[in-house]
Amino acid sequence: MRNKYWFVALLLCCTALLAAAFVGIFQKAEKDSAGDEISVVTSFYPVYIAAVNVAEGCGGITVTNLSEPQTGCLHDFQLTPEDMKLLSDADLFLVNGGGMESFLTEAAEEFPSLPIVQTAEGVTLSEENAHVWMSVGRYRKMVHVILEELLQISPEFAEQLRENAAAYDAKLAKLQEQQDKIAAAADGRTVVSFHDAFAYLADDYGFTAGYTINLDEERQIGAGEVADVLSAVQKQKIRILFAEELYGKELAETIQKETDVSVYYLDPLVRGPYEPDSYIEGMQKNIDLLKAAFGV
Repeated sequence: MRNKYWFVALLLCCTALLAAAFVGIFQKAEKDSAGDEISVVTSFYPVYIAAVNVAEGCGGITVTNLSEPQTGCLHDFQLTPEDMKLLSDADLFLVNGGGMESFLTEAAEEFPSLPIVQTAEGVTLSEENAHVWMSVGRYRKMVHVILEELLQISPEFAEQLRENAAAYDAKLAKLQEQQDKIAAAADGRTVVSFHDAFAYLADDYGFTAGYTINLDEERQIGAGEVADVLSAVQKQKIRILFAEELYGKELAETIQKETDVSVYYLDPLVRGPYEPDSYIEGMQKNIDLLKAAFGV
């Protein structure tokens, strides 16, 4: 009888060990399967939209954006615990670069093995202004950088990635094709600008910002600055004012009441719907406003 109990106990023990082994094998297989998926993290909206277009339809690549800052831009953005977890599992971190993301040093120190790619490197206007995506031509170069990086980490999707990038670039090229006519009318014209991002439009289209104020939620405008804007408009005979509606509308309306300027609210494209064609649609609206501003 005692042998029978020992046999039953031994059988139960073996069964438990086998069950544990199978669970371990299953969990390892599940982890290995998940590990085959490439996690790409982007720093903010325009980089995310570009990466989504290049990686579309590649089932083994996921593209996730960091938590969106309240201001859209990243100058004072701090990584959240959720962002840190996201980066800890990432295979590639795509950023704008050029000084746009103030948290890059922290990210590099925290995740030394994580590849961090600055997609706008080499195409910025200056060290102080990295709003590169506002230039369609420069944005196309950013897309190409993203393609090359994804090809390196996911060569098995090479054909799909190249097709996606080519299709997206063709859409961007159609935007850029509209540039020449606008540039012919805008060349040499002077405007007032209420956003640093519009410097890239000025560079592409040939107009000059006679007075620039970079407005955001923390920027306080005093009576002296209002007077300076009014003086610039009157002395330079400026008739066009470009602003972002979210932060520039109040001041723009004040200037418009006191002068003959026409106000056009352009989109700096730092936020918007998380859809593949969002950049295309947003930039087309900007182009239409530029056509109206310069009489094209």
